[in-house]
Amino acid sequence: MALEIFRLPALADNYVWLLREPRSGMVGVVDPADPAPVRAALAARGWRLSRILNTHHHADHVGGNRALKDEFGCEVVGPRADSARIPGIDLALGDGDRLAFGEEEAVVLDVPGHTRGHVAFHFPSARALFCGDTLFALGCGRMFEGTAPQMWASLARLRALPDETMVHCAHEYTQSNARFALHVDGANAELAARAAFVDAQRARGEATVPSPLGLEKRTNPFLRADDPALARAHGLDPADPAAVFGFLRASKDKFR
Repeated sequence: MALEIFRLPALADNYVWLLREPRSGMVGVVDPADPAPVRAALAARGWRLSRILNTHHHADHVGGNRALKDEFGCEVVGPRADSARIPGIDLALGDGDRLAFGEEEAVVLDVPGHTRGHVAFHFPSARALFCGDTLFALGCGRMFEGTAPQMWASLARLRALPDETMVHCAHEYTQSNARFALHVDGANAELAARAAFVDAQRARGEATVPSPLGLEKRTNPFLRADDPALARAHGLDPADPAAVFGFLRASKDKFR
């Protein structure tokens, strides 16, 4: 029986991820922006929350920690490198640590850049990645506390995971990300087709995540900063992918 994963919309454009390991019955939640949708989802299923997994300290990822911990007595897990900014943290983990989740196991990956202490949780057997704001569908997070080389290294680590990994990011930004991706990588036919599909999804009110990592590798420009053709299209040196990434991220910051 596979890890059960449920997408809970929260705030304006966040996604909270509700997890259940069916053999043990363990229930967790990733980045609870708001306790209300988590409570509602648990009540609807008759489940009790055992664990909170936080990828980073931003309020729209940890905003529900205290209330949910007070109500359920659940364990809060977060990044060791930023433990002081994770409300209610009980267990601080870092790169390479393994976390049992019932009969499943998550591998912790340090992926700083968006914040200095960002982590991702990879469940290899479930083919699931919970990457917070480091990697988005067709995009990546802003570098609030990191550098371009640092963020590029983090994205390259995530890109190295198997193609069939499903990317469970924390925001519904795909449509706006697609517009920028087409702006910088307009010759990518698969990207153009994906952007049209995303437009149709959003017109129907559908979510666009999770997405397959293999698709991200082919269509997300931020995962292709070491593609010589993309670098040359912008007059950049293909030998310096971190600089290419920095150019793309700075361009996205100004794109309207």
